[in-house]
Amino acid sequence: MESIRFEELGITEPILRAVKDMGFEEATPIQGQAIPLQKQGADVIGQAQTGTGKTAAFGIPLLEKIDPENRKTQGIILCPTRELAIQVAEELRKLAKYMQGVKVLPIYGGQDMRTQIRSLKGGVEIVVGTPGRVMDHMRRRTLKLDDVHTVVLDEADEMLDMGFIEDIETILAQAPGERQTVLFSATMPEEIQEIARKFQRDPKLVRVLKKELTVPAIEQYYYMVKQKDKLEVLCRLLDMYNPKLSLVFCNTKKQVDDLVVGLQGRGYFAEGLHGDLKQNLRDRVMLGFRSGHTDILVATDVAARGIDVDDVEAVFNYDIPQDEEYYVHRIGRTGRAGREGLAFSFVVGREIYKLKDIQRYCRTKIQERRIPSVSDVSRVKTDLILRRMEETIAQEDLGKFVKIIEGKMDGGEYSTLELAAAFLKTFLGEEGEEIDESPVGATGRSERRGGRRDHDRDHDRDRDDSSEGMVRLFVNLGKNMGIRPGDIVGAIAGESGIPGRLIGSIDMYDRYTFVEVPKDQVNTVLRGMKNCKIKGKPISVERANVRK
Repeated sequence: MESIRFEELGITEPILRAVKDMGFEEATPIQGQAIPLQKQGADVIGQAQTGTGKTAAFGIPLLEKIDPENRKTQGIILCPTRELAIQVAEELRKLAKYMQGVKVLPIYGGQDMRTQIRSLKGGVEIVVGTPGRVMDHMRRRTLKLDDVHTVVLDEADEMLDMGFIEDIETILAQAPGERQTVLFSATMPEEIQEIARKFQRDPKLVRVLKKELTVPAIEQYYYMVKQKDKLEVLCRLLDMYNPKLSLVFCNTKKQVDDLVVGLQGRGYFAEGLHGDLKQNLRDRVMLGFRSGHTDILVATDVAARGIDVDDVEAVFNYDIPQDEEYYVHRIGRTGRAGREGLAFSFVVGREIYKLKDIQRYCRTKIQERRIPSVSDVSRVKTDLILRRMEETIAQEDLGKFVKIIEGKMDGGEYSTLELAAAFLKTFLGEEGEEIDESPVGATGRSERRGGRRDHDRDHDRDRDDSSEGMVRLFVNLGKNMGIRPGDIVGAIAGESGIPGRLIGSIDMYDRYTFVEVPKDQVNTVLRGMKNCKIKGKPISVERANVRK
């Protein structure tokens, strides 16, 4: 499809100004197809996934239909997750920047109902919400659909997978019959097609072709691994490529929890995201990732819906996704806005056949690579440092530093080669010692420490050497009660507010657990854990009277 400028789509001036402020000039393929149809009043089925610009594809025509003088709700957008609802609402607000009097409100579970009711009573033209919470407000009559002229289903297949199908049907059945219904979905299972047949009028189908689903700038690789070696391989790749931000995808919530504990135990700044986390902890995790305080976000596919962070440099498929579409969703979260990206997949045994299905579906080549050895990691890191030095030589004024080096050489104690080697050794730290090939599983903690960003190195060393700065606490819950290490970390972080990365070792037994926390955070943790429950079980936390 030929590129189309937004001016050619006949968009009104206020929205066009906002689009230009957002830095966009040409419409994406899904926008170029869907916007004209919706402006004509047609019902639309859009087959597209995250990263294709679908929010603007349905948001621009919806905003153009809004009457700012009418304070009643005129548009409803249903989303599968809280994160996606917030993201869509933020995008619509940006598009409505120059439209006077248009209010957009996200409503979702986990937020105080009274706050939402107060906002709705003040008058809201567009509501973006999860089906369950929209239904709650409809039952309370705090959300009335009498003036609704547009209903949008965003990520319809995800709402189906999450069990929202009955709520969706109820909402559509109670919305005015004379309305426009727009449905966006990455896949089109039979249940979604049935909703279209039942609630849409002669819908027009627009789609992004499969060949456009992957991003050419993304380098895609896979590694044949054993299940027990996945964490080790992940750590080596993180150390080798040192991405600014990384997304790691797992197929289950338990795997997310276990992997986060494993990464944190090795000193990485990692946090997890899945549906069982409390809302305040989910907010904290996402804020940390967007701000760069968390380097690695480990997530399930559903929890990752709505995550739109431009600086993700690498995506890791820790588990091979069960659906080919999910692979597209996952890797599409890197290589955004014309940037280059990396995608790595860990393949165990017969999963290679699933990977071949993915390659056929995406019409792409995923190259096999050998698992890097410890010396491979060191060599790559050395090359990166040398490239940085070359850039510094080319771009910076090094005159005063040259004089310092010359002063050291005047005494004849050192050669320039020895000084350069010493600087390189200082950059690499203990990794510079690693020159032999090591099998997977043989890497020690000190070998990985240099893999994180340089500005964190000193802080990490402090953590490694500060066991005397940690206090051991006794927790009255253990493995026999269905509790996992991730549950302990999540509860402490969520109730006390301390970052999960500051929590030390966790020793879990059948009926109790020992956990280390920073000495200066002990009282905060003890206060926060009073009257707390994990999975419905009362938790008691106190200082341990046994030494490690």
